[in-house]
Amino acid sequence: MPTAVILRDRKGKEGLPEFRRAAAAIAALGRDFHARGWALGTSGNYSAVLSADPLRLAITGSGLDKSGLTTAHVLEIDEGGKVLKGNGRPSDETPIHLAIIRARQARAVLHTHSVWGTLLSDAHCGQGGLTIEGYEMLKGLEGVSTHQHREWIPIVDNSQDIPALAAAVGAALTTHPCAHGFLICCHGLYTWGVSLAEAKRHVEILEFLLEVVARRGFGIRH
Repeated sequence: MPTAVILRDRKGKEGLPEFRRAAAAIAALGRDFHARGWALGTSGNYSAVLSADPLRLAITGSGLDKSGLTTAHVLEIDEGGKVLKGNGRPSDETPIHLAIIRARQARAVLHTHSVWGTLLSDAHCGQGGLTIEGYEMLKGLEGVSTHQHREWIPIVDNSQDIPALAAAVGAALTTHPCAHGFLICCHGLYTWGVSLAEAKRHVEILEFLLEVVARRGFGIRH
């Protein structure tokens, strides 16, 4: 995956600092995902890389209702999770974001909690993941050019020991280098991209596919 930074520490076209631009984009994504039923209540968290060296990250704060997410709810942190800008504390799952960024050289990480992702992560946790293949929508994933693609979505066991969970995520991404996302058991989806736009597209594609697979598997038609 390309390593070019898509959000740099300079003034943007509109004259706004990059942190404010990233925060506005993240807040809009959060409200959109809530409206789609992918991040109800305080579920979900989102981040974007502001600079790679030193690593600076814009990330949502902890315990926020995504229906009312604003730029004030987004923090700037360093590679150790220390808050550099904003009030509050970053998402408890910040170490998972950092693990993904390091493993995939990602520039944006998005985490959703849809009904379908939760159901499938529970149903397939014992197999360590699930395969999705044959659907035209797979072509929306970066680097995929045919519906004949087989996408393996790893499932990582959930844990309230977040550093241990982040280490398990890093191991899963190393084991499955072609995966575009993963599920946490009884929890939800993580995906990423070289930009917030690409990560958003991956959320939309994967959430669509998870819903199709879940409806088919559980016999749900409406």
